[in-house]
Amino acid sequence: MKKTFYYILSVSIIFGIVFSSCGPSKKLVESRADVNKLQNENTVMNDKLIDCSSEVAMLQEEKSTLQTENTIAEEDYNTLSAESKMTIAGQQSRLKYLQEVIQSQKDIMNNLKNSISEALKLYKPDELYVYIKDGKVYVSLTEKLLFKSGNSSIDPKGKEALKTLANVLNNTKDINVMIEGHTDNVAIKTAQFKDNWDLSTARATSIVRILTKDFGFDPNRITASGKGKYQPIKTNDTEAGRAGNRRTEVILTPDLQEVFDLLYTSN
Repeated sequence: MKKTFYYILSVSIIFGIVFSSCGPSKKLVESRADVNKLQNENTVMNDKLIDCSSEVAMLQEEKSTLQTENTIAEEDYNTLSAESKMTIAGQQSRLKYLQEVIQSQKDIMNNLKNSISEALKLYKPDELYVYIKDGKVYVSLTEKLLFKSGNSSIDPKGKEALKTLANVLNNTKDINVMIEGHTDNVAIKTAQFKDNWDLSTARATSIVRILTKDFGFDPNRITASGKGKYQPIKTNDTEAGRAGNRRTEVILTPDLQEVFDLLYTSN
């Protein structure tokens, strides 16, 4: 009995020691696992913190760059704004001056028209008339006043009218003159003139010669041209209409060089 008792007691003691030693070992393993887990998590958090710090640094650098660019842009804007105001002021000044020049030209042409009308007031409306069109002064001389039918030689009465006109033109500066011959649509063909175009040009040239050679007008300021039948002002279906189309026009144009200079000069 004693042996059995001691045997059981010994076994119990051994099992107690074994079980008591197994408990702490398991907890130690679990604790180490927790520690490792925490260490891994800490490492991950540290990596994230480093990444966040880098991103913050980059954002701060970008902010600084944007602030610098914004400052430069603001300075550029202020500079351009100042230049723009100066440009607008300059353009307004040029526009005002241009308007003054144009108005001055209008006044010159109105005065010229009035002077010519006064000088030629003794002639009848069916012989000549003076008007303004598109800023130009027109002196329209009928065939009745200047020429015989189908002829380019100027009649004495017509030559006297041209002398009076030349006196006004010679006292007017900065005016260019175009002489335009016109006919009706009745065809002409003679030994002297091949067609109406030829006749209209010859009549214009005759007037140019009278104004320059006989009455001293500057040849550099005058041009002759013939329009033939192609610019009628009345119908060619009646005799009165055709008579109105048989005319020679003295077209007076102001010198617009100053206006062109203002329009096309950049400064």
